[in-house]
Amino acid sequence: MTALEITGLNKVYDNGNVALHDVSLSVPKGSFFALLGPNGAGKSTLINILADTVRPSGGSTCLLGHDLFEERNWCKRQVGVVPQEVAFDPFFTPREVLAFTSGLFGCKPDYAWIDELLDRLELSAHVGKNTRQLSGGMRRRLLVAQALVHKPKLVILDEPTAGVDVELRRRLWDFMRELNAAGTTILLTTHYLDEAEELCDHVAIIDQGRVIKAQPMHELMQQVGSSYLWMNYGKQLTLSEEDKLALYAYKPRATDTGICLELGRSTDGQSTFHIAYQAAVERFGPPHDAGVRSEDLEDVFLRLTKKKSREIA
Repeated sequence: MTALEITGLNKVYDNGNVALHDVSLSVPKGSFFALLGPNGAGKSTLINILADTVRPSGGSTCLLGHDLFEERNWCKRQVGVVPQEVAFDPFFTPREVLAFTSGLFGCKPDYAWIDELLDRLELSAHVGKNTRQLSGGMRRRLLVAQALVHKPKLVILDEPTAGVDVELRRRLWDFMRELNAAGTTILLTTHYLDEAEELCDHVAIIDQGRVIKAQPMHELMQQVGSSYLWMNYGKQLTLSEEDKLALYAYKPRATDTGICLELGRSTDGQSTFHIAYQAAVERFGPPHDAGVRSEDLEDVFLRLTKKKSREIA
């Protein structure tokens, strides 16, 4: 069963800007789903539509089999959103904020759950402070608690760890993993692509308002990710036309310290490593050292969105 089914979603703003063009996505129930894209890709518009703060120009969205736009009140109670913007009444304490938020979702405050959230998000020591006295990282964690206080079935995390230090970020993700393992569907947007690759089992990449890839994470990395053989000669090599022709199958590229050869779409590159290595040695001699590097999600993302790729070696 899908937690979220988006079909043919469009959004055209009054100024004619097309933010979303025929977006279709299926978010499996219980998945940890990454929604990735460069700035201006349409991610925020899509999230605002799911949060019911922006109306789409066309298309349909179903949450757990319920029409998001026809059954707005029911759907809102099933969704928790962690927005990018931080905004709180400055005169309330974190515990009061969470109690009031419960009421907004039609729930009586569950103080045992509120206290657990404050503890897990490391805010218990600050319950006596007004929100204006909290640091930026504390306020972001309070946003996460707000999104979880009514125990939603779908949690949308929009850049949740911006401004959160590394150790707290790790503990936050441990908590999110626990919630996901208990059945909560999580939709994550982040620019920390290493986090997305580690956490998420599904991924969609959106660019210029269009979905360009949407599939399980492991399938994307197997089908699109490549492996590379780098060979260090301690200097930049000049590739002649004859060299390029001899190594044509490996798309040779000179680097600052030697040469880089593409081994194909393989998780480890071992199937062609020795053949490619020997072909390069015949042209340039033995290298000082060599190794294989597999692409990660950031490499794949940059290639699919046609951004400048990182240096492989």
